[in-house]
Amino acid sequence: MMFARTERLLLRPSWPEDAAELHQAIADEGIVRNLARAPWPYTTEDAVRFATQEHDVHFPSFLMMLRTNGAPRLIGACGIGKFNNDAELGYWIGRPYWGLGFATEASRAVVEIAKAIGHKKLVASHFTDNPASGNVLRKLGFQSTGKTALRHSNGRGIATTCALYERSLEDAVTDDGDMRSARPLGIREYMDRLQAA
Repeated sequence: MMFARTERLLLRPSWPEDAAELHQAIADEGIVRNLARAPWPYTTEDAVRFATQEHDVHFPSFLMMLRTNGAPRLIGACGIGKFNNDAELGYWIGRPYWGLGFATEASRAVVEIAKAIGHKKLVASHFTDNPASGNVLRKLGFQSTGKTALRHSNGRGIATTCALYERSLEDAVTDDGDMRSARPLGIREYMDRLQAA
């Protein structure tokens, strides 16, 4: 299992005890309508299924946990999925946390994780009526392919036009974000750091 820390977030795999908080965060039609894979309506059973899924080291998914003075708070998810033989970056943010830069911060860390585990390229897309997601992708160094495709959204109940992006991970250029603490950590190193904090 991998973990990463950014300036404000802890990215970690889902655990069974996350299901209730996950359901509360994502069971919002305004979120799911912008996702291609999430079921709608998003039920407690869907949250349990996600929280207990098997973790694939080559296609990791992370919960975004906002680090606070108390217990970390689940504010979204970010990860790498399989799509048409490519590695695809995906993310969502809970509505109270929109517009605060969390998608960019978490995704920047996941891009670095993708490099570390050997992916050569990432693809991504956003529904064309969700330009904020396109802004996130461009900040991460993704380039528009100039193409669109129809993708089904359960939250919309129809297929909708997506703008397609990609990013090579073989270049030497790094993002302007502080990535010193975003490299993937193993469970033992994570626990050691947590105890020392």
